[in-house]
Parts: sequence; C-alpha cells; structure tokens
Amino acid sequence: MDKLLIKGGARLAGEIAISGAKNAALPLLCAALLTDEAVTFTNVPQLKDIATLLRLLADMGVQVSREGDTVTLQAREISNPVASYELVKTMRAAILVLCPLVARCGEARVSLPGGCAIGARPVDQHIKGLQAMGAEVNVDHGYVLAKSPRLKGARIFTDMVTVTGTENLMMAAALADGVTVIENAAREPEVVDLANCLVAMGAQISGAGTDVIRVQGVARLHGCTHRIMPDRIETGTYLCAAAVTGGEVRLNNTSSAYLDAVIDKLMDAGCEVQAERHAIHLKAPARLKAVSLRTSPYPAFPTDMQAQFMALNSVAEGSAMIRETIFENRFMHAVELQRLGADIKIDGNSALVTGVEKLQGAAVMATDLRASASLVIAGLVAEGETLIDRIYHLDRGYEKLDEKLVALGASVSRTS
Repeated sequence: MDKLLIKGGARLAGEIAISGAKNAALPLLCAALLTDEAVTFTNVPQLKDIATLLRLLADMGVQVSREGDTVTLQAREISNPVASYELVKTMRAAILVLCPLVARCGEARVSLPGGCAIGARPVDQHIKGLQAMGAEVNVDHGYVLAKSPRLKGARIFTDMVTVTGTENLMMAAALADGVTVIENAAREPEVVDLANCLVAMGAQISGAGTDVIRVQGVARLHGCTHRIMPDRIETGTYLCAAAVTGGEVRLNNTSSAYLDAVIDKLMDAGCEVQAERHAIHLKAPARLKAVSLRTSPYPAFPTDMQAQFMALNSVAEGSAMIRETIFENRFMHAVELQRLGADIKIDGNSALVTGVEKLQGAAVMATDLRASASLVIAGLVAEGETLIDRIYHLDRGYEKLDEKLVALGASVSRTS
C-alpha cells in the first residue's frame, strides 16, 4: 500500500492546472445511462473513483471508451441494471446509478454505498423521491430494489439538503411522465453542471442553482458533448497549501466563481487573491491569521474544505473556532494533526484551533479523502519528514497530487 513522504519547509511557488471536478464527473457519467446515444465528456479527471464508476457502467453493458481526459459512453443496451457491493463498497457516488436505471430500464438493484467514514449519509431521500414518483422501492439484504414501468412527475420536498439526492432525482425526473418539482434542492455548482448537461441532452430543466428545481419530463434524451467543470475543492486545497507555506501560486483552468466563501476566508487570513477568467493567483503573507468558520450547504463554506482550514489554522497566528454542521464525524483528522503538534480541542461539532509556531513531522494515517488533504498541507509546513499512510483516499479525489506539488517546489514522493 502506497504512502506519501513529505519533507516540510519548502515554499510553494509557480503554476499548475486544476483538473475536472470529481463531484461533477460522477453524476455526469451516470447521466449517460439515460440515453441509448453516445455521450462524450471532456476534462474528466484520472481518479480511482472515476475508474471504479467506469468499471461499474461497463459491467451494466455500457460501452466505455477513454482517451486522456475524454470519456465516451454509449448505453445502447443496459443488460445488467445492477450495482454490486463489490464495486460500490468503496464509493458512495455509485448510488447515482439508481434513478437513471429506474428511469431508463424500469428497474434497478443497487447496493447500499460505502466510501469515507465521515458520518451518516443516508439514501432515504433518494428512496423517498422515487416513491413519490410512483416507484416501488424496497431495501433487502443491503440492496435497494426499485421498479417502475414509467416514473410520474411529482412534488418532492427533501427533508435535508442533499447533493446526490438532488442529482439522482433530477435524472429520474428527466424521463418521467409530467412535471417534477424538487424543493429544498441542493444549490451546488455540480448540480448546475449536471443540469446543463441534461439540457444539452434534451431535458427540460429550470431552477438549477436555486432551492427549487422544475423538470418537465420528456420521452427520450439524446447524446451530447459536455466539458466537466473545474474542481473547486482541489482548487481550494492548493490555495491552502500555498497559503501555509507562505507561497505564491497561480492555478489555471479553474474559476473563483464557485469559491467565494473559501476565498473570503483566505483573504481574512491575510492572503492576496486575484481572480482571472480561468485562473486564480494567490500570494501568502509571512504568517497567516487564524480564521473561524462554520460549514453549511452551498453557497456557504463547504464541508469539503473544513479539514484543509483546520491545518491552516494550526500554524496561523491566534485562535479560531471551526464548527462542522454537515457531518457528525468529520473531525477524525484532528487527532492526526495533533500528532504533528497542532493545538486542537474538540467539543462535539466544534473545534478550537490555536496556532503554533511549528509543526513537527511524524507518521500519520489518513481517515478519509479531505482528511488526507489536511495532513498533506500540514506536512508541507512541518519540520522534518511526515509519512502519510492509507493515501488511497487521496487517489480517490486528487489527480496526480504528488506530481502537482512537486511542480510547485514541494518535496513529496510515494513510497510503499
């Protein structure tokens, strides 16, 4: 199993390109199940989760072709509308095949998902929405079994803001009979990216990016070519990495439009940030100032950037309070940061972080995807060597992270 060895102390400087968004690519690839025509995606990141999903789609009978960052999918016939536990256990996003399969095939058998152990992320909202659209849904021996000869439009109010739930139900509604209204919908840019692709395929969708999405179902969808949006979490992660090392970086092929809350906090910490049309430039101060934050659904501060800012605050001047409101078990990285010398006190869903002058390199273990990123950031500024175990989490969400950091001047290498 690979580990990541980081020799801290290098100031990050230079420029790199940001990859396509994992959290946008996964539902978009699933959308190809809605048509028998070819759908081509560009700017697809090379990640373990993407490879797993492509294997899953191929197992269903989808023709998969990949060349570089371009993937073409054609679900001419879906011979096996099943997502087995063996392919789903490492990746929660596999639940996104549920609604497209029911909408297209009239049935689906999808394993309850796995993924990062950051707290309860139930699929009950997906099931509730499908049932409102007339599907018969049961959970049996760890699988969601759903059937419906033709889904019917419905008014769906989700009990909680759920990104994958919104995406799944939007895909179901695209081929349903009549109008579907999704209330309390997620507003994330990835939801908008999916809606834009579905519209290019012939769907009739309005309101994406607001908390009410209206979908007029159509009889069939057709193929299209769609470019996946840049990864806003990868962008934010590299901005934090540059900030803690007192660096100056330019990130290309990205946009500040999706990162207002993150950039505001970086500027509060003392960074100079300049946004260009397809790039972001950051220059860090000699020492950062601690910044308090509270995670909330988009457009507020993203939970996927909480761990990175905990690492940032660990070496900033002053104290900051971090409140996590999305997941109940997302402070597991705090213990590992403490091994590096961070001063962090946890009380329920709050963490008080007091910056220290220096972190010390040590052996640490990644517990989930974004926790892994926080340990990388801390390792970059720690004295000596930091060895991060279980970096398969990183490979699920960051394309060529070690290579990109080396390009910015970091001392990072993989070891077995």
